[in-house]
Amino acid sequence: MSRKHVPIAIAYDFDGTLAPGNMQEHQFLPDIGMTPTEFWTEVKNLTKKHQADEVLIYMNLMLEKARAKHAPVRRDDFKVRGKHIELFEGVDTWFDSINAYGKSKGASVQHYLLSSGNEEIFAGTAIAAKFAKVYASKFFFDENGVAIWPALAVNYTTKTQYLFRINKDAHDLSDNSKVNQFVEKRNRIVPFENMVYIGDGATDIPCFRLMKEQGGLSLAVYAPKKKGAKAKADNYLKDGRVHGVVTAVYSQGSELDRTIRAFIDSVAARSDLEAVIGENR
Repeated sequence: MSRKHVPIAIAYDFDGTLAPGNMQEHQFLPDIGMTPTEFWTEVKNLTKKHQADEVLIYMNLMLEKARAKHAPVRRDDFKVRGKHIELFEGVDTWFDSINAYGKSKGASVQHYLLSSGNEEIFAGTAIAAKFAKVYASKFFFDENGVAIWPALAVNYTTKTQYLFRINKDAHDLSDNSKVNQFVEKRNRIVPFENMVYIGDGATDIPCFRLMKEQGGLSLAVYAPKKKGAKAKADNYLKDGRVHGVVTAVYSQGSELDRTIRAFIDSVAARSDLEAVIGENR
C-alpha cells in the first residue's frame, strides 16, 4: 500500500537523558573554578532566598561567576565547551538509524530537544545538527557577541508549551497566537499519538504526563551506571507518569531502540488502517 510519509516526532530532554550529568559540568564549571556541588548549592540557596525561577538563577549565576573569573562567555565560547560533552552509548548513531527505520516504514521521523540547559552549549555537541528544532534556555548577546542576560528560560512547566508547538507546527517563539490557536486534533501537523517524549528527571514530569494523557509515548530513561538512577525512574512508572522505564542506551538492539522501533511500527500500522477505513467510507 502506498502511503504518504507519516509524521513522527521524538522529543528529548538532554541532561541525564542524552548525556550524563548537567551540560554545564563538563567544561563551564571547571572554567570558573567551581565544583558541581558548589555551583548547584548556591543556585538552590539563591532560588529559595529570592523565591525565583531556578533556571533564571543558574543562568545569571553563570554570567556572574564567569565575569569574576574572566572566563569568556561569547556564543562561540559556549559552543566550544559543548564539544567536551560525552554522550550516552549509541547516541551518536541513534538519529540516523531511527530516521532510516522510520523511512523504511513510510514514516518521517523528526527529533526535538526540550532542555533547561543552555542552547549555546548544546550547539557544540556532535548531535546538534540532528534536531529539527532546539528548545533550550538561552542567553541574550550584546553587539560584541557577549552574553549579558538570560533571553529564554525553559523550566519544568514551560517545557510542555513546546510539545504543543511541535503538535501545531508553531515554532516562532515570538508568536504566541499560533500555539494558542484552536486547531481540531485531526488537523494538527503532528498528532500527539505520533509523538514520543524521553526524559529522566523531575523537570520532565509535566511532559511525561501530558504525552501519556494525550495518547503519545512517554519514556523515562536512567544512566546505567548511576547509583539510584533506576529506582528514581521506576517511581515515575509506579506513579503512572510514564509508559515505561529503560536504560539510557541508544545502541541498535537496546531496549530503548526496540521500543521506539515498535512505536514506529504501531504508528505506521494505524496510518494504514485509517487509510483503509477512509477508502471504504
